[in-house]
Amino acid sequence: MPASDPENRARAGEFDEFAGDYDAALNKGLRFTGEKKEYYAEGRVQWLKRRLQKLALPAPAICLDYGCGTGTSAPTLKEGLNLSSYHGYDPSGESIEEAKRLHGGAGTVFSTHTDHLATGSLDMIFCNGVFHHIPPALRPGCVAEISRLLKPGGVFAFWENNPWNPAVRLLMRLVPFDRDAIMLWPGEARKLVSKAGLAPKDRTFYFIFPSALASLRPLEPALSGTPLGGQYLLLFQKP
Repeated sequence: MPASDPENRARAGEFDEFAGDYDAALNKGLRFTGEKKEYYAEGRVQWLKRRLQKLALPAPAICLDYGCGTGTSAPTLKEGLNLSSYHGYDPSGESIEEAKRLHGGAGTVFSTHTDHLATGSLDMIFCNGVFHHIPPALRPGCVAEISRLLKPGGVFAFWENNPWNPAVRLLMRLVPFDRDAIMLWPGEARKLVSKAGLAPKDRTFYFIFPSALASLRPLEPALSGTPLGGQYLLLFQKP
């Protein structure tokens, strides 16, 4: 997502507005699930790790968090995947400054652009709930940049909100920066990313049960093939 793109920069300004109270805005929507954002951040990384092992996909050492926002996923990605180098990208300058303040440290780089990253330099690119904020006309260019940055054999881990889940649609209406988002169906997302030359490897759904039904969460792996979860994970690999 080139930082020079005027429409992209305009949308980045929307997130600049929420950078200081992003957590409060997000948790306003999540409160009906009984969980806070950290539960989902950790769950995404643990489920991703499990799927990588299941599919015998390579464990990453260098990862880009594409659309990292205020850096919520940084510590869980670094620790959960045992990364040697974490890069967080977001076009919102205010969000990046907040990410640096909250999660900066050795082996961690936050930036409002990807120009400093060499072609074919990344083992993995991770994104969560990013593409529903990107105008559809700009999405192919974003995926092309992701494909450029991945090394051969590298993995793109694509998390998005599940449009089949009515509870998710309700929660998104409660979050100020999600109200006008344009959701992606899994098949639409698969087609989008595949056109950039990345091979689809996996599709699963996760986060089915709220905290009130936490005793049922051990069933989620067995149900991950059904479109019940609040989010879906698509895995792609660069040939």
